[in-house]
Amino acid sequence: MIADVVIAALALDPGRIARCAALLSADETARADRFLREADRIRYIASHAALRVVVGRECGLPPERLRFATEPTGRPFLAEPAGTDLDVNLSHSGDIALIGLVRGARIGVDVEIRRPLPDALRIARSHFAPDETAALEALLPSRREAAFFGLWTRKEAVVKALGAGLSQPLAGLSVTAPPEPARMLRIAGGTAQWTLATLDPGPGACATVAVTAAGVAIRQRDLPAAWADKFDAK
Repeated sequence: MIADVVIAALALDPGRIARCAALLSADETARADRFLREADRIRYIASHAALRVVVGRECGLPPERLRFATEPTGRPFLAEPAGTDLDVNLSHSGDIALIGLVRGARIGVDVEIRRPLPDALRIARSHFAPDETAALEALLPSRREAAFFGLWTRKEAVVKALGAGLSQPLAGLSVTAPPEPARMLRIAGGTAQWTLATLDPGPGACATVAVTAAGVAIRQRDLPAAWADKFDAK
């Protein structure tokens, strides 16, 4: 089994943002318009357009023809074309978006732009499992902040693959902490049917992919810089 993770740059000029906005559904447009900050609205538009471009190419459909719906827990899924075994997931932070795709399993991706976080250990003690917190505490302070963000993306990618949302407490599962390779340590149902992998989204960012199957090969690639010029808007 192979899972693909596509990295898309979201820093687009106004003309390309307008083209991206024309791809979105009425529901997506309404959600974009609810953002109070213009920067957040633009990132939402660009990231969801990138999702449509990537998934549309995988399915052989124009990106505007795709339809997404949500599970009862709120996790989005591909509803049109119907009957597909393609699972997709989206994460964005700053000007980076990750789009994960896999067939025959569920996938979660998470990316975070690192920032100063002097209270990383306090947050870890409140939200992480005891063994994860202990792993962070054992690191040199100079390495702890980057490790915290790497660990956070590992846990979030797993939660997104599960689709459990807030019903899955972060302390209810345990994964390795950087610099250890990404690996599941403890989760309800067992750890055998999981693949976790650290991604390289670029300087200053951490990212992880999690797939609900063992031994999955992970392929990472970038969308071309001019990806927003490669589709026909509605």
